[in-house]
Amino acid sequence: MSIAANKVKGIRAALCSDTFSAKMSRQHNDANVLCLGQRVMGICVVKDIIDVWLNTDFEGGRHLNRIEMIEN
Repeated sequence: MSIAANKVKGIRAALCSDTFSAKMSRQHNDANVLCLGQRVMGICVVKDIIDVWLNTDFEGGRHLNRIEMIEN
């Protein structure tokens, strides 16, 4: 799902299976689409991942160069 979504201009989708990957996808990659595997995670884990993902901001700085390369 994230591979297909990332083919769309402006989309930076991240497949996250834990809160750490959710946090890093936002902080370092400025992900704007969250993908979750329905068959492999319980509802409590999914809620935690969503909470972290929605409440984490992009750090910018050194990570901004990577985002600009992806977008261009």
